[in-house]
Amino acid sequence: MLNSRLFLSIGSTIRSVSLSSALSTTLLSVHNSIVKRLGFSVIAACIATAPVYATELTVGMQAPNFNLQATNGDFYQLSDYLGKQAVVLAWYPMANTRGCTFECKSLVEQGHLIREYNASYFMASVDPLDDNRDFAKKTGADFPMLSDPSKVAAKAYDVLNLFRVASRVTFYISKQGKILKIDEDISPTTAAEDIAAHLKSLNVALKAPSTGL
Repeated sequence: MLNSRLFLSIGSTIRSVSLSSALSTTLLSVHNSIVKRLGFSVIAACIATAPVYATELTVGMQAPNFNLQATNGDFYQLSDYLGKQAVVLAWYPMANTRGCTFECKSLVEQGHLIREYNASYFMASVDPLDDNRDFAKKTGADFPMLSDPSKVAAKAYDVLNLFRVASRVTFYISKQGKILKIDEDISPTTAAEDIAAHLKSLNVALKAPSTGL
């Protein structure tokens, strides 16, 4: 079995050391051809153990706008929530993989904890929309799952990793569009509970109680 950490380090080393342009291009071509030949399970294992690369975005910065289609067919953009609600944007690596399934099911089963707050929450990946629709169906997702196959938003949020998929990073964004928190230490099985706890610690307001009218 391929040691995924070793394999990841090879790609990182090629990119980091000082090599001639031609040699670097050749080595990366060989490295990428190996990636294409690997089985899905090995690729998924590599992604799961890939180190998170810290985003260049920082708390207090204006969060990049996004306009992405969700599994329900609607488009969602951050600018629509300005002055209205906080936003939680949870990037994940790949649909139908183990950790991402745990994370999604947590948000399904414990999502009521998040909905106590005046915040909208999304999971997002660079998967094609049809892949995420299949993923949402299998997990019973009752919240929008966003697809960014062009990787434009993922690049703006600086979450693309070695395998050109999103690292597991969750952004907390205020009603004013400012980044409140960047969480790079995600526990997929307790994702919903952790999001609710962070919303509380960030002083995001609770939803106003319904009057029933």
